[in-house]
Amino acid sequence: MRRLTACLTAAAVLAVSGCASAPPERRDAGVALFQWSWDAIAAECAVLGEAGVDWVLTSPPQEHVDGATAGLDGADGTEWWWSYQPVSYAVESRLGTRDEFAAMTAACRDAGVDVYADAVVNHMAGVESGTGWAGTAFTHYEYPGLYARDDFHDCDRTPDDDIDAYREPFVIQHCELENLADLATESEHVRSTIIAYLEDLLSLGVTGFRIDAAKHIDPDDVAAIVAALPEGTPVISEVIRGAGEPVQPEQYTGSSTVWEFGWAERVGAFVDAGQARALADLSPEGYGLLEQGQRTFVANHDTERNGQTLSYRDGGAFAAATAVMLASDYGPPTLHSGYAFSDRDAGPALEADGSVADASCTGSERPDPEGGWADGEWVCQHRWPGMLELVSWRTRVVDAPVTEQSSTGSVLVSLRGETAAFAVQLDDEAAAVEVPVGLPDGRYCDVVVPGCASVVEVAGGILAVELGPWQAIALDRFTRP
Repeated sequence: MRRLTACLTAAAVLAVSGCASAPPERRDAGVALFQWSWDAIAAECAVLGEAGVDWVLTSPPQEHVDGATAGLDGADGTEWWWSYQPVSYAVESRLGTRDEFAAMTAACRDAGVDVYADAVVNHMAGVESGTGWAGTAFTHYEYPGLYARDDFHDCDRTPDDDIDAYREPFVIQHCELENLADLATESEHVRSTIIAYLEDLLSLGVTGFRIDAAKHIDPDDVAAIVAALPEGTPVISEVIRGAGEPVQPEQYTGSSTVWEFGWAERVGAFVDAGQARALADLSPEGYGLLEQGQRTFVANHDTERNGQTLSYRDGGAFAAATAVMLASDYGPPTLHSGYAFSDRDAGPALEADGSVADASCTGSERPDPEGGWADGEWVCQHRWPGMLELVSWRTRVVDAPVTEQSSTGSVLVSLRGETAAFAVQLDDEAAAVEVPVGLPDGRYCDVVVPGCASVVEVAGGILAVELGPWQAIALDRFTRP
């Protein structure tokens, strides 16, 4: 049973006045568990479901290139991006077997957490030949039982058929992205093959999909594929916003939601610079962002490698930006959780057989561990102090719209009328603030600190608190000592 809809027992630390006063619950937050094995996700879903997480995003589940067989100069087969080079649509990869995948979706479903799969359907492999993880032999444009040369684009616009500039939709959506064999998604055969794969994942318990590299697929083709899925299937298209480019996220919101990369870039920059006032005034219209169909994130597996956004290395600033996202009204949020790396191509820790070692979170993870992180260590950003607590808080307050946003120096304040209040310090120094809030006078649990171990008081309509470096505080009318 989802804990936030249940009556709280006498042993519960966070007390409300019986079931009649229990808060509403609406889940909309997701967690991207990058390169987590199916067994590890299955184990983690119990924690996520208890916290109020709505869905998890897996890495691609299909058979991919076994990089050790590809003979690619400078690569040894351990790199993470082999997962994004399909060889077949068999659900067999170094993240686990088909049976383990099905067991994972069942475990997550039992925990109240949906599973979204990362669907790589723009392309196949980016090498000339090799063998897949499950033993499928292939060449660049020949995949047994799936595709032959006529099923791929031949853009004939650049010397090597690769995308050489982002000036024309044709080049962006018909030429190859870094030599990845580009599927002719306008073809009925290609579409039906992709749809059969997605339907197979649905039969294994998947609820929704992330469409990888959707920017490189014509919006009409994405729409046709989505239309063939059961009505209401959640789909998120990856469409990176580029200034002045002809392909933009707005072109995909008719058939799916999209992540707003522009939001992640701006919020990360404002948080890092302590510009609370800019965050308080952040509006989609004023900053050229999506006004519908958007989802938010602070980092994903690409942006934490290319420096486009904040990353786990930014420690307190990254945690504060995640808190801002969870307190925001602008789109359902997605948290990111991965592993530490110094080489952007480095894959996760592997077992002796080449499979990915199970991720493991201890519950004691922090944004500033002594000695930092070793390469390959699971960072477990979603388990940093306050992160899952803020997800739980969001389930209770998200239906009450943000009524006011303001700033006091480097402190951002976000209020939801008589329902909730949030504040975060965007600096590595402490700050004392007095904030007018709509909550009735009285004592409240700061839900960012588990177990109501931190209690604050609203007196005369004022919340007076001292915030430590990068510290967030969140209150709601349902959570009183």
